[in-house]
Amino acid sequence: MGALSSIATVLGAGATIYGQVRQAGAQNAASKAQAEINAGQQLARQQVLLAQQREAALQRQAVLARTVASARARLAAAGVSPDTGSAAAVTGGMAGEAAAAQGADDATLRARLADGRSSLLNPDGTVTALLRSGRSFGTIARTLLD
Repeated sequence: MGALSSIATVLGAGATIYGQVRQAGAQNAASKAQAEINAGQQLARQQVLLAQQREAALQRQAVLARTVASARARLAAAGVSPDTGSAAAVTGGMAGEAAAAQGADDATLRARLADGRSSLLNPDGTVTALLRSGRSFGTIARTLLD
């Protein structure tokens, strides 16, 4: 009778481990599918952010070009050379402010792109199932040894 109960325990342990391995496989497949979906969504978000950044940069360049052209035209109309002295400092200052604003936008873009990245520490369920089945196997082995 003792041999029959240990055989039943071994069969039960085998069925338990098999079930856990199958469940782990299903969880792993679901985790991979979700990771692929998340990667696709992240790529789409990054493309939108990059397109917005390019558009903002083009708008900033156009505004700067119009502003500098307007300032140079007003200075030339007043009889001041727009390429020398304080006139050059004014137009240079406008370009410097635009470059600083572009730098700030670039830093914001980098932060927004990095914000959506998945961490390497995100669980994907691959090791968890192995640990669970190992714990079950240990319990079964202890039961058989008792």
